[in-house]
Amino acid sequence: MSRRLVYVVGPSGAGKDSVLGWVRHHLRSTPSIHWARRSITRTARPGDEAHEAMDEGQFHALRERGAFALNWQANGLHYGVRHSELGPLDHGAWVFVNGSRGHLDATRSRFPGLTVVHVSASPDTLRQRLLARARETLAEVEARIQRTQSLPPTQAFEILNDGTLDDAGRRFVDHLQTLPGWPA
Repeated sequence: MSRRLVYVVGPSGAGKDSVLGWVRHHLRSTPSIHWARRSITRTARPGDEAHEAMDEGQFHALRERGAFALNWQANGLHYGVRHSELGPLDHGAWVFVNGSRGHLDATRSRFPGLTVVHVSASPDTLRQRLLARARETLAEVEARIQRTQSLPPTQAFEILNDGTLDDAGRRFVDHLQTLPGWPA
C-alpha cells in the first residue's frame, strides 16, 4: 500500500504548495484521498498551508514521544507528519504528503514503493519567485538555488513548473490517473 503514499518534493520557489493546492481543488473530494497535515515550527499565516503550528519545545517533546511518522528539519524549521495523518493508508486511501527532498531516502526506506512527485522550476524562475517573497537576501536566494542544483536526482515523476499553474496541475493529475488503483 505504500505506493498510495504520494510524497511531493521540490525546492522553495518551485511552486510546490501552489501545485498541490491546484490539484487538491481540482480532484473530486472522496474518502479515498487524504491530504496529510504537517506540524511545523512556524506561525500560521494567511495564505500558508493549513498546518499545525508549534514552537520547537513542543515539536521536540512530540518527536521524543514518537508522535511523528515522518520528521525532518529544513530551512531552520522542523516539520513532522503525525502517525494519524498516514493512518488512512491502512484503509486503502491515497495520502498526499508535502515532503522534503532531503528526507526522501529515509521516507523511501520506511515506505518502499511510494509515489514521488518532484515539482521543480528553472534557476531563473526560482530566483524571481524567491526574490518576490522578500524573505531572504539576494545572497541567501543564490545559495538556495546552488543547493538545489547540487542535489542528486530524485527518481520521481518530474513536473517543471515554469509555465502556468494550470499546466503543472493538469500534468500532476494526468500522472495520478496512470497509477494502478487510482480512484476513477
